[in-house]
Amino acid sequence: MIMYLFHGRNLARPLVVCAFLLGPAWLLPSCKEDQARLPNEEERDPRTGLTPGEAAEVLVRVGDHAITLGQYAETLLRMDRYERLRYQSEERQKELLDEIIEVELLAQEARRRGLDRDPEVQLRIRQALRDELLADLERGLPGPESFSEREVSEYYSAHREEFQEPLRHRVQVIRVGSAERAEQVLKELAGQDAASVSGQSWAEVSKKYSLDRDAVGPADQQELRGDLGFVSAPTEPRGDNPSVPPEVRQAVFQLKKIGDIFDRPVQAASGVYVVRLEGISPARDRSMQEAERTIRIELRRQKFLQAEKQFEQELRKKYPVIISSVAGTSPSPVSTP
Repeated sequence: MIMYLFHGRNLARPLVVCAFLLGPAWLLPSCKEDQARLPNEEERDPRTGLTPGEAAEVLVRVGDHAITLGQYAETLLRMDRYERLRYQSEERQKELLDEIIEVELLAQEARRRGLDRDPEVQLRIRQALRDELLADLERGLPGPESFSEREVSEYYSAHREEFQEPLRHRVQVIRVGSAERAEQVLKELAGQDAASVSGQSWAEVSKKYSLDRDAVGPADQQELRGDLGFVSAPTEPRGDNPSVPPEVRQAVFQLKKIGDIFDRPVQAASGVYVVRLEGISPARDRSMQEAERTIRIELRRQKFLQAEKQFEQELRKKYPVIISSVAGTSPSPVSTP
């Protein structure tokens, strides 16, 4: 049984909408009106803007389980800022509540069937708890902006080759089953200029002959049929693309102008290809200013990996790990370096 207890009121009332949809700026006029009626701000949760009493208010009862305003607010807070903006209207807020109700209904039925005791389900629950704990650990770390200019500069100097991007060609193909069919495709494309081939005609020929013709994308992107993405030159160790066979990679780098088509079929293990040069990304050397954001994110990633390793070592001390003799050794605690 589902019992609604909010009687049509706006679930994320103006206070809550301001607190975690628009941030702490209190931008909505209705927020200012509510402020005059609010209890002491010190009583409010800094994340949700709710008092303990408000957080405990029951919105819905599903069976014997209550869904509170605080739980609803926490659901919103788990979203990113831009996703939360979708839930400003009362209609969308009720849609979110219905999603929460659906989760609870399914969870209760799963428990009734004993699925929560299934070993595989319990493993997935432990994995979810692990992921949530690591996410909590990461949230506690300083942001990318916390690293000094010196740290950014030192990383840039030590990893210069990472910011020297090679010349890359964008590959477009029509994959067929034989050299004879590829010759037929080339003949049909012959005589068309690059502008023509890059448009509807390439899509039409691909749809007619390609072994991948059923892999249809959005209607407004049909000219990108057979687009395998960018790949670097065969002699360049970086910039490989597993979607591009080596023979196709070799062929596309013999083409010079966007729209050029390789003049003969290209035989590869996965089929015979008609190859076209769809685009060119010139080689470039990114400056430290251009690479700064990337470096800061990488430094934070490394910081998280260090924190994760240290955290695991602390947990091994807190919860001793003993390997059973079943594993081939006598039972003994696992030492932590």
